[in-house]
Amino acid sequence: MNETMVTLVGNAATAVEFRETATGGMARFRFAVTPRRRDRETQLWTDGPTSFYTVWAWRTLAANLAGSVAIGEPLLVHGRLKVREEERDGGRRTFVDVEAVAVGHDLSRGTAAFRRVVRTEPALTASGRGGADGASEGDSAASRALREGTAERVAVS
Repeated sequence: MNETMVTLVGNAATAVEFRETATGGMARFRFAVTPRRRDRETQLWTDGPTSFYTVWAWRTLAANLAGSVAIGEPLLVHGRLKVREEERDGGRRTFVDVEAVAVGHDLSRGTAAFRRVVRTEPALTASGRGGADGASEGDSAASRALREGTAERVAVS
């Protein structure tokens, strides 16, 4: 399949909005990319125009984004570029989205501490091994929070 893959370097412009859907978690946030160029005449760095993208993520990536990214943090976003046009307020508007495959903090501008998320067994329906709410005995608070959509309030160990 021919898809346009992009890697963007910029900053989170909004908080990550996380929602639980029938197929798993969904997250979105606005991402700002501002190019910097060296002006040869003044010998100073100047900012170019800022471009804004809506970044979409699904399932595990969505839940991890909700617990890891805050407004203003420097990020790298890698994913599929999607350009769409819509009729809004009597005019045609163009929207540029990125369906994220991977998102990470830009370590050239700071440090980060990675914490691996421990995956639990999927809820078992007929065998009786899962609890009444689909939780297993080894279910962690973090995995329950991800399932319930409260990941941003629980630290993942």
